[in-house]
Amino acid sequence: MQVEDPYIWMENLQDPRVLEFVEKENKKLREFLGDLPDKLYPRISRYYMTEYVVMVRVSDKGYFGLFREGNSYKIKLMTKKGEWRELIDSQSLGKDYIIRYFYTSPDGEILAYTYSYGGADEGVTKFVKVDTMETIDEIKGVIGSIVWLNHEKFYYVKMFRKEKTPDGVPPPATRVFLRENGIDEMVYGQGLPPAYFIGLAKSNFSDQALVTISYGWTESSVHRGPLRDPSKWEKIYEGKGFPVYPIEYVNNQYLVISFEKNMGVLLSISDNQEKKILVDEWEFPLQNAVVVNDRILIHYLRHASSVIRAFDLSGTLIDTVISDVPGTISSLHSNGSEAVFKFESFWIPYRIYTYRDKIKLITSNEIENDYTVEEDFTESRDGTKIHLFIVKRKGTEIRDVLIFGYGGFRIAITPTYVPHVLPFIDDGGIYAVANIRGGTEYGEEWHRLGMRENKQNVFDDFIAAIEYFKNKGSRVIASGRSNGGLLVGAVLTQRPEILDGALIGYPVLDMLRFHKLYIGKAWVPEYGDPDNPRDAEFLRKYSPYHNISKDKKYPPTLVYTGLHDDRVHPAHAFKFVAKLEEVGAPVYLRVETASGHAGATPEIKIKEYSDLLAFVYKVLEKKV
Repeated sequence: MQVEDPYIWMENLQDPRVLEFVEKENKKLREFLGDLPDKLYPRISRYYMTEYVVMVRVSDKGYFGLFREGNSYKIKLMTKKGEWRELIDSQSLGKDYIIRYFYTSPDGEILAYTYSYGGADEGVTKFVKVDTMETIDEIKGVIGSIVWLNHEKFYYVKMFRKEKTPDGVPPPATRVFLRENGIDEMVYGQGLPPAYFIGLAKSNFSDQALVTISYGWTESSVHRGPLRDPSKWEKIYEGKGFPVYPIEYVNNQYLVISFEKNMGVLLSISDNQEKKILVDEWEFPLQNAVVVNDRILIHYLRHASSVIRAFDLSGTLIDTVISDVPGTISSLHSNGSEAVFKFESFWIPYRIYTYRDKIKLITSNEIENDYTVEEDFTESRDGTKIHLFIVKRKGTEIRDVLIFGYGGFRIAITPTYVPHVLPFIDDGGIYAVANIRGGTEYGEEWHRLGMRENKQNVFDDFIAAIEYFKNKGSRVIASGRSNGGLLVGAVLTQRPEILDGALIGYPVLDMLRFHKLYIGKAWVPEYGDPDNPRDAEFLRKYSPYHNISKDKKYPPTLVYTGLHDDRVHPAHAFKFVAKLEEVGAPVYLRVETASGHAGATPEIKIKEYSDLLAFVYKVLEKKV
């Protein structure tokens, strides 16, 4: 489909006109916001700089955690004596660097951590000896799924984002490498086409490799074999039209999560590939699972809040654990004899729990407050029930609402710590989360009904959630980031009259060229292929960039992005803003020079959030 694109030049970030445009827009925003960001900065900082846990892992040596604390990201080790030992501080890596992820060898003696400048996906993974913090190796690029064979030898999966794979396949593509003494050998993935992604893990109970090959977010297959011989890794189960992935090999059985049924089941597959359902689907969707000794811990979502159910290895239910407040379990990790996971909620930065034969809290950080979270449902255009979280101070009337949504890529939007929103709630604002289709809040079908030609369902769901509050006489600002930026952009261009304002972050907005920018081709299974005339037809219908009209009146809109976003090209934001300005819309653009899709340093993020919240206060005429 040939469509005129007057701002295609903005896709070249080296074009001097782009820098000129960014400088002009940033100045325009500063004039609009005035001194509001300076007033909000210390209030957001108070909540944001409190200790927050990003992820945890368990090893023979103890518990490892990635913390955000003050203006740093830190990796710490909790020894068996219960004391935290700081291993690395992101500030030692240089200005504006963040630590994004880490792996540890099973014995906890080797730590591999990934860091990047300005939150870019492209970064460096450094390998160190935990006791001395001596660097023993370093790999550049986007890598993951690190599996150690010994301290000097390991596998890793590399994502090729710009260049072809060693076997000549164009990006985006993944391959498994064996690394020893700084030398790499590609050992798995030969000939695998673009947009197929490999996940690699090792059984905690044997030397079996557990491999997942995924096509986008729609289907996958499980492969197994002797860990040290990738030539013998073979497929044992294929999800034809649905996702599957392995969690463990124990008692001569491969335990595999499968979405052959909508809510998800746990399968047992024998060595000779006979399969049976070990844990059948529940009324709520399965998310992930681990094995601890002779127990299987399965994480479910009950109306978008985490629930843990423990089963024995025969699939018999032993226990169900529901938290005292709606929240999210993440970073569920087991070394076979013990599991660890993190819990958080809207005002709970973290609780860290362990599990051997029962759940035990080992440390936490909670904000003193008088907050409450209510839950309700509204109805979408086709009658589908849409779940809402409504966070507020006790006794607050529902008047000024900031509503958040996402709707895609199998990502369930669950209760997470929102330090940048707490000052707004303190001042009588309402923070709402809409669990719209596209995620996995209500199973795999919930995801399918929000992708490709069904994408309009996502927008209709969010519109219904907004109208729920508008019908109560509220003023509503919609907020979304990444695919959620697409969501808000689509609602803004389809139903601008129901919004009092819009916050659109790091967004995908040009649905006819997303596949040509950065790793956008990887999203074709989720969105559709703009080069396919049939797909282009439904993409064009809702593409926010192509549906801006001079005949519509748009509410104040702030679009924000970062120059170091190497996942979603900043041109999506630039082009959308330029076109809105063309029709006289009250639109503003914020461009962060040291921020990427994966985040930024706390100081940079607080500045960004101060501007975003200042925009909300300005539009709603709220006093700080």
